[in-house]
Amino acid sequence: MAEAITLSIADRIATVTLNRPEAMNTLDQAGANRWLEVATEVTGSEQVSAVLLRAEGRAFCAGGDLGAMADLGYDGAALTTLADTIHEGMRVFRDGSVPIVAAVQGAVAGGGLGLMLAADLIVASDRAKFFSRYANVGLTPDCGTSTFLTESIGVRRTLAFTLSDLGLDAATALDWGLITEIAAPEAVEARAREIAAGWASGPAHAYGQARRLVRAAPTRSFTENLADEARTIGAAIETDDARARIAAFLGRA
Repeated sequence: MAEAITLSIADRIATVTLNRPEAMNTLDQAGANRWLEVATEVTGSEQVSAVLLRAEGRAFCAGGDLGAMADLGYDGAALTTLADTIHEGMRVFRDGSVPIVAAVQGAVAGGGLGLMLAADLIVASDRAKFFSRYANVGLTPDCGTSTFLTESIGVRRTLAFTLSDLGLDAATALDWGLITEIAAPEAVEARAREIAAGWASGPAHAYGQARRLVRAAPTRSFTENLADEARTIGAAIETDDARARIAAFLGRA
C-alpha cells in the first residue's frame, strides 16, 4: 500500500505529497502519524532549505477521513488522539525555520485548510474551491484552522466562513487573503516549485529565520518578539552567507 504522505528531497527542496487521491487526501490515523513523521524529518534536516507541499488527484485535502472514522466506530478519545497527532505535526512545521509553499490544485475542506495554511505562501489553481464544512457534519475546527484562518482572513470572515456553508472560489480566497496567488491549473505546481527553488538557492538561513519570527509573533508578547529578533539578527551577521552578502552590497566583495 502506498504511503499516505510521501517525501522526497532534492536540491535542498523537500517535496511533501499528500498521496491518498482515492480518498480526497483525507487523513486517517496512519496518515496523521506520517504527517508528524514527515514534519519532524523535514524541519530537522540540514539538507532542507524549503518545502513544497502538494497533493495528488482532484482534491488537495478534505481533512479527516470520516469514512474511516465511521467504519472503525471512532469515539471521542480516538478522534482526540487523531487530532493530537496531526496537531503535533502542525506545531513542528509552524515552529520550524524552513519556509513552506503549497501548490493547491483542487478542493480544500475542513482540516485540509489547516494543512494548506501551514504553508507560508499558497499558489492555487483558478479552479480551486475552499470550504469549512465542519458544522455540516456536526464537528468543530481542528488542524489549527481556528488559528490559521483568523490570522489569514480576520475574525469576522473566519466566523462567516465557519458558521455557514459558505464556499470560496479562488478569486474570493485571494481577495480575502486566504491564498497568495492564482495560477492556471497546469502551472500551479511549477510556480510553487519556482518559489521553493528561490528560497533554496537564496539566503536560506535568513529566509528561514524570518519565517520563524513571523510565525511565532502572534503567540508571544512584543517584548519577547523584540528579544528574539535581537538574538536572531546577532546570530545571522556571524554567518558566512551574511558576511559575503553584506560585502557584496557594500561593493567590497
